[in-house]
Amino acid sequence: MKARELLEILSVAERLKDATRHCYTKNGRHESVAEHSWMMTLMVFLIKDEFPDADMNKVIKMCIIHDLGEAFTGDIPTFDKTKENEITEKTMLTQWLNSLPDTQRNEMTSLFEEMEKRETTEAKIFKAIDSLEALIQHNISDLSTWIPKEYELNKTYADDKVAFSEYLTLLREEIRKDTMKKIGHQVDD
Repeated sequence: MKARELLEILSVAERLKDATRHCYTKNGRHESVAEHSWMMTLMVFLIKDEFPDADMNKVIKMCIIHDLGEAFTGDIPTFDKTKENEITEKTMLTQWLNSLPDTQRNEMTSLFEEMEKRETTEAKIFKAIDSLEALIQHNISDLSTWIPKEYELNKTYADDKVAFSEYLTLLREEIRKDTMKKIGHQVDD
């Protein structure tokens, strides 16, 4: 890749450092999209041995690139995102991907297609981690930053996304226990 091409790509990706998410950090500031992607990537690195038959390097790549469309649209929380929002983000991302050098365009396009279909183990792991990271971050943040619908969402969100994996199902249950403790319900260990 030519040096100028790299710098142009990074100037777009850098927008994710300032694109804030609905989630807050422990110290009370909005989390950035880049921080969310980083935490997901770290999670995958840490649990890679739980999935010996999966290409966890591919999952890491998915985590790194999955929210690049938000460099153009900003983050819209899952519970507020409309079909129109999704189409706009995908269109802008596709236009940008088409401007990349062939090697990077082809790899990223292939990864985005795989993530969207969610048929492979790697895509399923990625999607589960994407959802679980948001739940973990909510549990880390101060309860005063939660909106009313999040009390129920944090109890049930991602159950469907982890069902394919015993490990991720157990992780989801531990996250749910943290949620219940946070909102003041007693949880038996």
